[in-house]
Amino acid sequence: MCGIFAVIGSREVSSLLIDGLRKLEYRGYDSAGIATIDNLNNDQIGQLNVTKAKGKLINLSNLIKKKPPKGHVGIAHTRWATHGKPNERNAHPHLDFSGQIAVVQNGIIENYRDLSNSLKLKGIKLTSETDTEIIPHLIGLEIEHYLANGLSPNEQTLLIAVQKVLTLLEGTYSIAVIWSKAPNALVVARGQAPLVLGFGEGEFFCASDTPALTGFTRTFLPLRDHESALLTPLGIELYDDDGKRQHRAPSIIEGAEFFADKRNFRHFMLKEIYEQPETAQQWIDRFLPMDLPSENPIAMPVSKSILENIEQIQILACGTSRHAGMVGAYLLEQFAGVPTKVYFASEFRYAPPPLSPHTLTIGVSQSGETADTLAALRMEKERRDSTQDPNFSFHQLGITNRVDSSFGRELENVIDIGSGIEIGVAATKTFLGQMLSFYGLTILFASHRQKRKSQEILDLSNDLRLIPKQLTNLIKKHDSLSKEIAHLFVETKDVIFLGRGINYPIALEGALKLKEISYIHAQGYPAGELKHGPIALLDQHVPVVSIAVPGVVYEKVLSNSQEAKARDARLIGVSTHRSESEMFDELFTIPKVSEWVSPLLTVVPLQLFSYHIAAHKGLDVDQPRNLAKSVTVE
Repeated sequence: MCGIFAVIGSREVSSLLIDGLRKLEYRGYDSAGIATIDNLNNDQIGQLNVTKAKGKLINLSNLIKKKPPKGHVGIAHTRWATHGKPNERNAHPHLDFSGQIAVVQNGIIENYRDLSNSLKLKGIKLTSETDTEIIPHLIGLEIEHYLANGLSPNEQTLLIAVQKVLTLLEGTYSIAVIWSKAPNALVVARGQAPLVLGFGEGEFFCASDTPALTGFTRTFLPLRDHESALLTPLGIELYDDDGKRQHRAPSIIEGAEFFADKRNFRHFMLKEIYEQPETAQQWIDRFLPMDLPSENPIAMPVSKSILENIEQIQILACGTSRHAGMVGAYLLEQFAGVPTKVYFASEFRYAPPPLSPHTLTIGVSQSGETADTLAALRMEKERRDSTQDPNFSFHQLGITNRVDSSFGRELENVIDIGSGIEIGVAATKTFLGQMLSFYGLTILFASHRQKRKSQEILDLSNDLRLIPKQLTNLIKKHDSLSKEIAHLFVETKDVIFLGRGINYPIALEGALKLKEISYIHAQGYPAGELKHGPIALLDQHVPVVSIAVPGVVYEKVLSNSQEAKARDARLIGVSTHRSESEMFDELFTIPKVSEWVSPLLTVVPLQLFSYHIAAHKGLDVDQPRNLAKSVTVE
């Protein structure tokens, strides 16, 4: 959600800014823009140049190719609309009333209405519908005040003006600021929204995510909340919220480069669906190798203190991550015997349950930056830290695909799902990675609490070890079938997904995928709830997707599916039995597996089903409208 990239150095930056933004496209956006300062002949005052465009980055790139703006310092932004429509007027960067200060911002300024009213009283006219525009105006007023009181127009004046304005802002933000009267300065700051600094060779960068630094540098330093920094061609100065200089060593980006290549696939999403066997195999190689001793059946990096005295678990997540948490909750309760509840992170923050002793809180976020989940985790930490009762000991665990994120910096215990960078906004392989993490936790708790016999734990482990090969065969088979039938659903307006037990979350996930990328309204239900309302919607125009896997509720799901068939609904099945093919109009078969591991397989046909419908409709599968990969605002 929204991307910031900025650079200062000794070479022209306009092409570098576009390159940085291109590496942030996966976050989702609807407009883009850059601002540079052309320091004419090294004069004291430079010329501010701004270029903005609605829509995809290619539109901005084409404008810049026609007339490249000059400058050795610049800021760039991809915007995901929050306040104001997605158009060029609302695109970043935004300027102050003098046209000399430019700002890009991620996040939401919650008190922008009060601040904008105060600006209007001072005669300042706002030209956009955004909350961001107030920031350059406030900085401009502060600078005017400082200059009137004898300060010189230089980088320190810009820095202290920005730091002063930050004290007025309420909400979440990360910002980058340039000023034509300080052409060798770039000021950046963070207030809960992520921002990292990059240290290059004769150049310095800031970005909202580390992939933007790829190809420029591997040396980075994440800003902490309420920190600001002054970047010049000579280096970086770091300050806390009291304006005191800070000294902190940068880190090196470890592992593979953040480089994504579609290879021969039409879309990143399809490529990432095909990468799921590799995701599963890498997880098994790390956490579930064959040579583990029976007393330690899984090699997960979870401290022993988390396992001690835990009586219940609460899972906080949003969207697809929440569906993974629901699968996890089923496993932790039914297999490991640990009472577990799943909460919408956005609701938990404002209506948390009463504090209970001996509780583990698990946050799930593929990006590690999901604003609602981070806020809920922080709030829960404050609640538990505030009580003096030792029974309310605080334990938190994060599950993420990005350990270099806020999750990795703020949580003591983090499980890296290790799925590799995922470009498609609609999560596929990261969902699999999240589910696998919960399988690992389930084995860990079941073993520690001795709720299952060793043979049962070994059977589950061996079933998991078979998943990579099963996924490979499944994807190849159902890629073709989904493509063949996609045209049948192009005009469909509504779809109902049914599942029960451990596969109910997969019905929710299947419905979410269809909504996200094909823009078809879809809803997931526990199959037994069909006759309690949703059945009224059924006719020949409303297909029903039913997940019917042998297990404790298998016959019940088939009965519920018959109810849909009797109302003329087109019935699509996900099942292990071909013998049921007469019931279904279309059938996606999966291998005969234990019901425990079935969600790892049943989700794949639903991913491919959604993908091929969206691709057949000619939609932007990787970057669906209005959605963002990393949701960094509430």
